[in-house]
Amino acid sequence: VQLQASGGGLVQAGESLTLSCKASGSVDLITNMAWFRQGPGKEREILGIIGMSSGSIRYADSIKDRFVITEDSAENTMALQMNSLKPEDTAEYLCAASRGLLIGDGSKEYAYAFWGQGTLVTVSS
Repeated sequence: VQLQASGGGLVQAGESLTLSCKASGSVDLITNMAWFRQGPGKEREILGIIGMSSGSIRYADSIKDRFVITEDSAENTMALQMNSLKPEDTAEYLCAASRGLLIGDGSKEYAYAFWGQGTLVTVSS
């Protein structure tokens, strides 16, 4: 499985941006997909998880009122719509995918076997 994240860039505070993560290869192996981010000097943080068979979505409390995760199964693509962006949202955003049963609650990096390369989002004040 290969994951390709895209859509990052420089935006101003208050603006919106949508990131995309496209899966290719053995996509039938994927059971869950997730968005993480890692800001400067910070630990990697889970943003949300989508179950590919159930379509259920869980969000981290820190972003649940501003970010929306969607998926297009026909295109094997997951999107992250980010609204009302703040300077503290500046980070590298990464998508990940799991195979088999999700380990724990899926909030940890080790729950995911496949990772994209990340896309940088910079929010200016």
